[in-house]
Amino acid sequence: MASLPTPGIPGASGAPPGPEAGAAPASSVSDRDADPRASHRRVPSRDLFRGATEVEIVHHEHVYRLRQTALGKLILTK
Repeated sequence: MASLPTPGIPGASGAPPGPEAGAAPASSVSDRDADPRASHRRVPSRDLFRGATEVEIVHHEHVYRLRQTALGKLILTK
């Protein structure tokens, strides 16, 4: 599986993809999400998947796969 770009995530590589036909506009970020002192960020799953059913997440040099099932549930595997 090819590595997917991860814009906006520190230490991640890859260039953001170009605009896609019919792509939804970027979601707005709330004040809490934009605050660098916040303990966590909230990212809509549609922003992660961008129309795909699976994404790869690199964490401490390990690759995890986040998959969306046909019923809309999420499964994270190493």
